[in-house]
Amino acid sequence: MDLTFLLDRVSEPWLLAVGGLLVGVLFGAFAQQSRFCLRAASLEFSRGAPKDRLPVWLFAFSSALLGTQVLIALGEVQSNEARQLASPQSLSGALLGGLMFGTGMVLARGCASRLLVLSATGNLRALLSGLVFAVVAQASLRGMLAPVREGLAGLWTTGDIGGNDLTAHLGLTPAMTIAFAALWSMAGLFFAWRARVALWQMVAAAGAGLAIPLAWWFTSAMARQAFDPVQVEGVTFTGPSADTLMLVLSPPGDVLDFDIGLVPGVFLGSFLAALLTRELSLQGFEGGKSMARYLTGATLMGFGGMLAGGCAVGAGITGASIFAVTAWITLTAIWLSSGVTDRLLTGMTDAHPPMAGEPEQAR
Repeated sequence: MDLTFLLDRVSEPWLLAVGGLLVGVLFGAFAQQSRFCLRAASLEFSRGAPKDRLPVWLFAFSSALLGTQVLIALGEVQSNEARQLASPQSLSGALLGGLMFGTGMVLARGCASRLLVLSATGNLRALLSGLVFAVVAQASLRGMLAPVREGLAGLWTTGDIGGNDLTAHLGLTPAMTIAFAALWSMAGLFFAWRARVALWQMVAAAGAGLAIPLAWWFTSAMARQAFDPVQVEGVTFTGPSADTLMLVLSPPGDVLDFDIGLVPGVFLGSFLAALLTRELSLQGFEGGKSMARYLTGATLMGFGGMLAGGCAVGAGITGASIFAVTAWITLTAIWLSSGVTDRLLTGMTDAHPPMAGEPEQAR
């Protein structure tokens, strides 16, 4: 698509920010309606009791994977220009960060994107946890935790294995990657059929997933047509959450870009969806122990997400959609650590922690 008409009338930074806002609105609205949540999906899987969250995640994931690979095959997305493939990434960071992030999202009862979506519906637990997540992410990126992150990230990098492109390592063709994505879609549909998931919930799951290739397409188009350099990117929340927080606290000037529009867009989309469906509801903490668990989880996610180079969406879906090796490592680590953490919590409380969105039990 030719963006010349818009570029002639809107400055490049503003167009990028508006594009991020629109992608965020779509993701936020569909994620809120579908109840998209990696934490809930991974717990359903580890407990051997798949209900609606596992097929929703599978369908959102496969939609992102399939949509992105189709666009790459058509030449609409230059995945080789994405940060995950264009520059060396940390394998040790992907593994360690993924393990920390998976543990953190179980403790906080939601990953970074889920906390943002829930906070827009009136969930004050998610709002505070999300703020702590953003603060720790910023401290890990440029603050006092940065040396620790850099030390761990430098232990093992993709330079040691010849790059981060999984398709190159395995010799996969576009037809193979598209077929692989279709298999994930079939798995999502199978589990949805078994759990009798509502059609609208699956449509919304697909909508949340398709926000990722939409972001890839828009930033790729901007990179081709804009005068100034534009980073080709998808949807992620660790870095953008930190940048948005710093913009609010200390505006440094003209820093408008895709990421700055994304986070407010997700919040707005989730809020509007909850408002239209009458799902706005104020919720708070129910005890000091519960609050400590949430904030510990948010801290682990903030550092782990920055160490891994992305969150459950940024690495787990966006990075996986372009077959970045580190993204698949992070995603696997998140699933493993979330299951182990759930089992440990179950052993301590003799009860399963509630899923995201369920009433919180006093602890």
